[in-house]
Amino acid sequence: MLQKLLIVLLCGSAILFQKNLTGQQSPPFPETDSIKPIPPLTEIMKRWGPHDTVLVPAIWYRNEIMSYREEDMVWISNLSPAELRKHIEAWNRLRNAVYVTYPYARVAGTTINQINAQLAGVTIKRKRKELIKEREKELRNQFTEPLTNLSVYQGKILMKLINRQTGNNCYEILQEFKGSLNARLYQTVAFFFGGNLKQDWDLAKNRTDRDIESIVREIDGTWYNNPYRR
Repeated sequence: MLQKLLIVLLCGSAILFQKNLTGQQSPPFPETDSIKPIPPLTEIMKRWGPHDTVLVPAIWYRNEIMSYREEDMVWISNLSPAELRKHIEAWNRLRNAVYVTYPYARVAGTTINQINAQLAGVTIKRKRKELIKEREKELRNQFTEPLTNLSVYQGKILMKLINRQTGNNCYEILQEFKGSLNARLYQTVAFFFGGNLKQDWDLAKNRTDRDIESIVREIDGTWYNNPYRR
């Protein structure tokens, strides 16, 4: 039946084409002069109302703007529904903390590494203190207000990320820049808030560190190292 229908359609098209050629039937298309030109987009936009446009995410890819949307994460697990729900909540909490603190860790890590490079050729104790105080003031002016809004949990993740960026835990950094006494003092304060300045960074043994690394790579891939971001 389908083959017969296709044959009828093809024959009908051929008959119409033949009639057009012999002049027995007028062309089905309008004259060129009767087609109105398309107005400029700016003129069309004047007639748009407040609900005529919908903002959607987009990405610039190979000289073309394409619509873009992130799909929800798919979880494949042998955990029970209750256990999986608990795991997803913990993962989302960690992911949110990394997204909030990673930009600060990048800037702080870069600054600390710059200080270490500058101190490498300075042997006079007074000049070392002046340099450290100057850069410390920059960090305070830039981060005091936003960092006060961090939760204790986010502060722990930030210390992890600073270790990742510098190769030293926060206790070692404070000990180098502020002295052993100040480092022990800050460590005591951190202890009372459930933190630890001596948190290490070990991808081989620490699962949380591996999870943080995966999230950091996600951020780098979609933002910092993405050549198509605008």
